[in-house]
Amino acid sequence: MSGKGSARLYDHPFSRAYWQDAAAEMKNTRMLIFAALMIALRVAMKAIRIPVGPYLDINTAFLVNALGAMTYGPVVAILAAAISDTLGCLLVPSGPYFFPFIFIEIAGSLIFALFLYRAKITVLRVLLARFSINFFVNLVLQTPVMMLYYQMVLGKSYAIFDLPRIIKNMALFPFEALVLVIFLRAAMPPLSRMGVMRSREDGLVFSRKGWIQLAALSLLGIGVFVGGSYYLHDQVSLSASYSAEERKEANLSCREMVLAKDPELQGREDIVAVVEAAYHPFLGKEDRWTVAVYEIVPDTGTGDAEAKVKTYEDFAGLSKSKAAENPGLHFLYRVRMVSDPAGQVVSWEKE
Repeated sequence: MSGKGSARLYDHPFSRAYWQDAAAEMKNTRMLIFAALMIALRVAMKAIRIPVGPYLDINTAFLVNALGAMTYGPVVAILAAAISDTLGCLLVPSGPYFFPFIFIEIAGSLIFALFLYRAKITVLRVLLARFSINFFVNLVLQTPVMMLYYQMVLGKSYAIFDLPRIIKNMALFPFEALVLVIFLRAAMPPLSRMGVMRSREDGLVFSRKGWIQLAALSLLGIGVFVGGSYYLHDQVSLSASYSAEERKEANLSCREMVLAKDPELQGREDIVAVVEAAYHPFLGKEDRWTVAVYEIVPDTGTGDAEAKVKTYEDFAGLSKSKAAENPGLHFLYRVRMVSDPAGQVVSWEKE
């Protein structure tokens, strides 16, 4: 086996020497063997979870991911993440294989390595690494990947604002960070004696300062969640992520509200309502709608006795753009309205 390599530590990864040392791990036989072991453990532990509360559990594979990335650095970590993701899909499949998911695995491993490889490990470094993954990887990066997966593989729409996923990542952060600190503190000394550990655990003690840092990051996560929730609920239309069934249901529901509110349209079967924007305020009970109201263009006669006469149900699944371009519809007006949970209109304003 090759030598242990230098024991040089870095305050940050933004130096040429840091990346030279990280790349040199690819030539270190001992480190590559250790990386293979970490890959095997990571795949095996994907199905092992630690319950921390109702509907909340910690996937233990991230512990091995952090330990491995801290030990062999970002260059090997990227390769190990790609291999473990591929093997995990083959050996422990949880659904159809979708290549872009590999970037989520790589990003998580890379962040752990950038924070922990060849560094003096402190509680704050571990907390920041885990927080960055929960927020930037599991929430920010994973959203466009999930949107592609739902569209290309499942043929569905994926909500940009996935409340359960956001709550889960913010709620699990304190537990995951605490477990990670304890795990690394226990694992680092024996790995140092084996000659594969480049980092030092000098500051890996949960002092009063560490608890304050954990609380501060947890509050930051909650603050970002609450602030983002208010913004997304007030500024991002839910209709943009409607599935075909959700769009049809919303259009038909708004049609009923329009007919009930506008006496001039009551009883007409040729009225079509199309949701152009839909908002549900954060922690609110009322929905805000922008709805385009159309009437069906009468059949002028084509000479075809079997020509189908279309009803409002034939147009119920149209989106804003498709309705505006449809020659079978004539635009009447646009309305902004607010409805309560029972579907009753509490505010109505025609444009």
